[in-house]
Amino acid sequence: MDRGRFRVPAATADGAAALGVAALQLGSGLSGPHPSGWRALLGCVLLAAGGAALAARRRAPQAVLAATAACAAGWLAAGFEVLAVSYLVAVYGAVRAGHRNAAVAVSAALVAVLHLTAPAVHGGPLREVVAQARGTLELAWLIAAFAAGEAVRQAERRAEQAERTREETARRRADEERLRIARELHDSLTHQISVIKVQSEAAVHVARRRGEQVPPALLAIRDAGREAGRELRATLEALRADGTAPPPGLGDLPGLVERFRETGTGSGTGLEVTLTIEGRPCPVPAAVGRTAYRIVQEALTNVARHAAAGRAAVVVDHRPGLLAVRVDDDGKGAPHPPTGAGLGLLGMRERVTALGGRLHTGPRGTCGFSVRAELPVDGAP
Repeated sequence: MDRGRFRVPAATADGAAALGVAALQLGSGLSGPHPSGWRALLGCVLLAAGGAALAARRRAPQAVLAATAACAAGWLAAGFEVLAVSYLVAVYGAVRAGHRNAAVAVSAALVAVLHLTAPAVHGGPLREVVAQARGTLELAWLIAAFAAGEAVRQAERRAEQAERTREETARRRADEERLRIARELHDSLTHQISVIKVQSEAAVHVARRRGEQVPPALLAIRDAGREAGRELRATLEALRADGTAPPPGLGDLPGLVERFRETGTGSGTGLEVTLTIEGRPCPVPAAVGRTAYRIVQEALTNVARHAAAGRAAVVVDHRPGLLAVRVDDDGKGAPHPPTGAGLGLLGMRERVTALGGRLHTGPRGTCGFSVRAELPVDGAP
């Protein structure tokens, strides 16, 4: 069972404690010797006010400390000999919050006030006056409240330090794991991709020198090798970075489109790619920008490899609370592997669904294929 689900809010607990202390002090004051007339009314008001002030002890511990001290001095002056429970709780809260000097200063001032005002209010021998003041405040309880607050403060401080240590350890382990993955990728994939790129580019070069027609499959292998090399370099840079490098987003779309233009021209496919920004451009959450970038990247990759298209249009539309991304081409209407082995469209759908958006894919009329994504901007992670 999840116990955190039944946890009482701090404000509710403080309010209940304040009402309990106020009732306790009122009950103690009325059950023992107490004055009559306006002094009785004033004392009851101060007893209740001293307890009620504890409702704000977490938000304003020093103000509550001063208020409860004033109430305690007031009800003593009115003739009530009641243990200042509210002040003891306020001392505990102030020390727990780290205001030890304030607790000591206010306590010393309160003791002095009680000893100075008691002769004028009660009269009688000095020993009896001191006994009355000590009974009101009970220095032993005051010291106990101070010690308890300090002990809890130290325990919370150690818990915070332990939590920070755990977070730093987890962050360090994550950095070490990231670097290990980067080394593994570099050692295992970089060489293989480089071999594919060099061999495919050499084969294309030799075929063109001989005046032979370059097979489309060979061109696709060369282009895939180039793109894989770029992606691997970007991945290694991100893994080796300290985590502050921003992920690709909307600002990287022009460069992405330009790379596909260069790839298309170099491969002889003649793919023409355009980028259009509609609406009023505004900053979007990093997750939305990254998803839009990956959708355009995957869609253009599928167009270049499988659609046999001559043109592709990328449209980014900034709408109120929504970012719409559309990639259209004039190809044969199936920009994904016919074998069903590719996971491009599935990956797009998973990314869009994770943000609470919608993805539409399908043929465009008589020819071409369209990928449309609507990504909510408000509330995105």
